[in-house]
Amino acid sequence: MSRSLSDFTGAAGLALALLGGGVAAAGDRHAAAAVERGRYLVNVAGCNDCHTPGYMQKGGAVPVGEWLTGTAVGYQGPWGTTYAANLRLTASRLTEAEWVQFARQERLPPMPWFNVAAMTDADLRAIYAFIRSLGAAGTAAPAYVAPGGKVTTPYFVFVPQVDPPRAAAR
Repeated sequence: MSRSLSDFTGAAGLALALLGGGVAAAGDRHAAAAVERGRYLVNVAGCNDCHTPGYMQKGGAVPVGEWLTGTAVGYQGPWGTTYAANLRLTASRLTEAEWVQFARQERLPPMPWFNVAAMTDADLRAIYAFIRSLGAAGTAAPAYVAPGGKVTTPYFVFVPQVDPPRAAAR
């Protein structure tokens, strides 16, 4: 049985196409695994507690489509008033490498930036993959207000209080 060069070229092309499809499928599985790992990390790290409106009040019963869109409720203390950022908008404008660098920056309270900074690069990339999978949504959170500045939104006060009668009884 004689075969022409085009027979082998066609078979090789088919084999390469099939192998390429396998590589793409493996890449898709890897991407899906990263997204699921990111979702898990967002959950256990408590990101939604501050970055998702109503998350704590509803016991976590907020649709995933509403996650990480930031809040207009501030956190006020001696540092001024801070707001939980809309991470979906933030991630949509950053590359993965920029996100890793961004995630490790020191932040004002109550953001536990030191916990995020301690995450591995792989963890931060997985969080990025999950956030990007959600797509950009919502509006930007209000800007930081310096101590003594005018705050026009609701806010939590993070200042220790002492009940004078109880303090005197100690």
